[in-house]
Amino acid sequence: MVEGVEDRGAPVASRFAGYAGAGESASPVSLAEVEAEEILRTPTGIEEFDRVLGGGLVTGSAILIGGDPGIGKSTLLLQTLTALSKHQRVLYVTGEESIRQVSLRAKRLRLACAGVQIIAETSLERILSVTSESRPDVLVIDSIQTTFSEVLQSAPGSVAQVRECAAQLVRYAKQTPTTVFLVGHVTKEGALAGPRVLEHMVDTVLYFEGDSSSRFRVIRAFKNRFGAVNELGVFAMTETGLREVRNPSALFLSRSDEEAPGSVVMVMREGSRPLLVEVQALVDESHSPTPRRVAVGMEQNRLAMLLAVLHRHGGIPLFNQDVFVNMVGGLRLTETAGDLAVALAVVSSYRDRPIPKDWIVFGELGLNGEIRPVQNGEERLKEAAKHGFTHALAPPKNISKGGIKNLEIVPVKSLRDALAAL
Repeated sequence: MVEGVEDRGAPVASRFAGYAGAGESASPVSLAEVEAEEILRTPTGIEEFDRVLGGGLVTGSAILIGGDPGIGKSTLLLQTLTALSKHQRVLYVTGEESIRQVSLRAKRLRLACAGVQIIAETSLERILSVTSESRPDVLVIDSIQTTFSEVLQSAPGSVAQVRECAAQLVRYAKQTPTTVFLVGHVTKEGALAGPRVLEHMVDTVLYFEGDSSSRFRVIRAFKNRFGAVNELGVFAMTETGLREVRNPSALFLSRSDEEAPGSVVMVMREGSRPLLVEVQALVDESHSPTPRRVAVGMEQNRLAMLLAVLHRHGGIPLFNQDVFVNMVGGLRLTETAGDLAVALAVVSSYRDRPIPKDWIVFGELGLNGEIRPVQNGEERLKEAAKHGFTHALAPPKNISKGGIKNLEIVPVKSLRDALAAL
């Protein structure tokens, strides 16, 4: 390949020197003798963004942020740079829009961005030349797919160009006290476009989630060397940009005033925060030889397993029923703590009996019909009590001896116990 020839003929010393650990000795040292310094973080001025980042920006880190077109990546970064420009040097490199377009967006969002420096450039070498002179504290590259290196002859956005440009920018971040944001495109499947090695190069990988037709946006950390993974930040898109949603449980619990069959509230955990989420199920008689099993927001194989447990240990025959399960709010259930809530929502819809609105449910459901404890059970119960729930179904080992004020907790050891309690 031509690119391979270019790689072999490139000056290795100028492109990769000091990339792995700039300024560090190449001689081996004892790990016990290395002083572990506390990581200093710089708040972005947006608390929900700080939560996803692990508390703020780390000097010399590289952050990759991806999401669907028009979901708010550039808007969030422009708001962040505006807040940071009050006490830091910031530089916005736009490769997809003109400076005038970015200026119009800033005026539409009513941002006082006089301290934000901006250039329209796609050449990596010219970008690094500008940064070597201006020495920004925070650098935004929008986007990495439009950036190209003159060392390679391939087109911008190709695998070789994305890998080369990302490697050079990450090296720049490690050698200087600059925090680098890389905006990445996503494929039709929602994954970041380009080589998979791109995610391994950077320190943090963030994904924007949410339907572009909805005003709510969710940022999730899939990788973070300086904080917890799967941390969640919730925003609402308004005329003046992204606004923080400080109480996301209230957002995901915007339920109808009337009790309806098939609706159950559970406590799921995203990163370090418990969230109250409504699980909805619809069970209807199937008119086809193969009943449908549709799961939105959870793994379909997990739903099939729970239906089998309901049949075997709960006496609920669903072999001739279509089953639809939905996580309200667009969230995705990635933990087993929602097993019991999903099972009870299905039973509620099948029997056409609503579950009281002041009940909260969580617990892992085993193949033998037992209900297993989950992590941070007491914290989940406290979150439920804080939002006015008065009854809870939970595994016995998740119930503290002192209980929770204003919350009556019913311990359930098996699926049969849970069905009998409701």
